[in-house]
Amino acid sequence: MDTPDLGPVRRIVPAEHGLASVSIVRADGTPHSSLVNAGVTDHPLTGRPVAAYVTYGQVKLRNLRARPATSILWRAGWQWAAVEGPSELIGPDDPADGVDAEGLRLLLRAVFTAAGGTHDDWDTYDRVMREERRTAVLVAPTRVLGNS
Repeated sequence: MDTPDLGPVRRIVPAEHGLASVSIVRADGTPHSSLVNAGVTDHPLTGRPVAAYVTYGQVKLRNLRARPATSILWRAGWQWAAVEGPSELIGPDDPADGVDAEGLRLLLRAVFTAAGGTHDDWDTYDRVMREERRTAVLVAPTRVLGNS
């Protein structure tokens, strides 16, 4: 299966530092939306491009484990791009075969920088990510929409 073209997302992410709305599904079937910084990075195991963000909210993670359907929407002015697809979690409570602690550290950095993030002290960044048990959310694009 071919991966949909993530070019529209790659073009819009720098305009607003990857600021995006992510929507997932609650246990009762209603949508839950929140604001995140997200971007496009390569999946650490497959190398395929995915939309990605980092989170640590236990309710969000529980919902994603049960119902991985996700939509991420970026906008800058009247330009917008969206990715829809299933989420995969990789983090301390969601280990992935082939991603060890060092791989997770590098993945969290890759997602952060893909969303336009920079840091003056990567050691502190790594420590905070570890202490907060941050998890990478990787969305395999099944549909890419937009006008950007």
